[in-house]
Amino acid sequence: MMLTALGLMSGTSLDGVDVALIETDGKQVKAFGPSGYRPYGPAERNLLRQALSEAVHLQQRDARPGSLGDAERAVTQAHAEAVAAFLAQNRMRAEDVDIVGFHGQTVLHRPERRLTVQIGDGPALAGAIHIPVMHDFRAADVEAGGQGAPLVPVYHRALAHSLEREGPTVVVNIGGVSNITYIDGNDALIACDTGPGNALLDDFMYRTMNQAFDAEGKFAALGKVDETWIARALELPFFASPPPKSLDRNDFAALRLGDVLPADGAATLTAFTAAAIARIIPLLPRRPRSWIVCGGGARNLTMLRMLRERVGSASVEAAETLGWASDAIEAQAFGFLAVRGMKGLPLSYPATTGVPMPMTGGVIARP
Repeated sequence: MMLTALGLMSGTSLDGVDVALIETDGKQVKAFGPSGYRPYGPAERNLLRQALSEAVHLQQRDARPGSLGDAERAVTQAHAEAVAAFLAQNRMRAEDVDIVGFHGQTVLHRPERRLTVQIGDGPALAGAIHIPVMHDFRAADVEAGGQGAPLVPVYHRALAHSLEREGPTVVVNIGGVSNITYIDGNDALIACDTGPGNALLDDFMYRTMNQAFDAEGKFAALGKVDETWIARALELPFFASPPPKSLDRNDFAALRLGDVLPADGAATLTAFTAAAIARIIPLLPRRPRSWIVCGGGARNLTMLRMLRERVGSASVEAAETLGWASDAIEAQAFGFLAVRGMKGLPLSYPATTGVPMPMTGGVIARP
C-alpha cells in the first residue's frame, strides 16, 4: 500500500529545515513530490549553537536544561512553519499527507553511552500541523546497542537499485558529518560515518570570515592544502575502525589548524573531508566503481574535485546529475523511514549501525 509521506530534516550543519514529499510503500519509491526549505535565522542558529555546547553535559535523553528547552521549542516551531508553508505553496491540505517523518535536531550523539538526543517535540508538532508525526527514530537502535546512525542507507539502497548499474556503488552524504552507504547488489548494505562533513569548514568560515559556509567551495579553491596536517589528523583511531561507526558533529572540534591564512584553512578542511571519505575504501569489501554525492557538500565543487583526486579511477558525480534531488534526499529519507516505521520494517541493520539484529524504530504522535 502506497502512502504519501512528508519528510523533515534539520541537519548538523544548522542551516534550516528541508521538506520533501514522496509516495512510497517503505520498500520502493513510486513518486517524488515537491520539496521545500525553511532556513534558520541568525538568532535561531545562535540558539542552536548554544544548545549544542550545553548538550555536552546531558546525562538523560529527555532532559532540557538551560537553553535546550528554548531550542526545542524553536526547532518545533520552525518545523511547523516549514510544513505550513510547504502545504500552502503546493496547494495541499493536511489530509493529503498520511504521515510526517520528523527527525528533529541532533544536539548530542554518544552511542557508547547509549545516549542520542534529538530535540523537537513530536506531539506538539503533530498538534500544530494536524498530521500524524513519526519521530524519535534513533532511540530504539541506540538502546539495543547500535550506533543509531546512519539511518538513511536503507533509502540510499532503494535509490541505487533504480539506477540498475554495476556496483559496488557508494552514496556519500556530506552534511555536517559525512556518511556513506556501500551497495553491492541485494546482499551487501554497509554504512557508517566517515568523518567531518561541512561542520569543521562551516565553523571555520563563521569564525574567520563571518560567513555561514564556503559557497561552491570558491574560497577553498584559492587556498593551499596542508597535507601534513591532514595526514596527522587521519591518524586518529576513528579512521582505522571498520564500519559500522558514527560520530557526533563536534567529535573533531578539538582539531586546530593553528595560525593559517583563511583560504588555506578552508582548503585544508575541505581536503580533510574528502580524505576522510576516501579513507574508508580499504575498509570496504570491494573497491567502489562509483561514488554518488548528496547533501550540502554536493554543491561544493572544490570538495567534489578533491574527492575525485583521492578515489582513483572511480567516478564521482553529484546526485543531481542522476535526477536525484540532492538537497532533499535526507528529508525524503525520513518520509521513507516513517512509512517503514509504520509498517514495522527495519530502519537499521547490523552492518549499518552495529545493532544486534535488524531494528525498526520511531514513535507515532497523533494530532
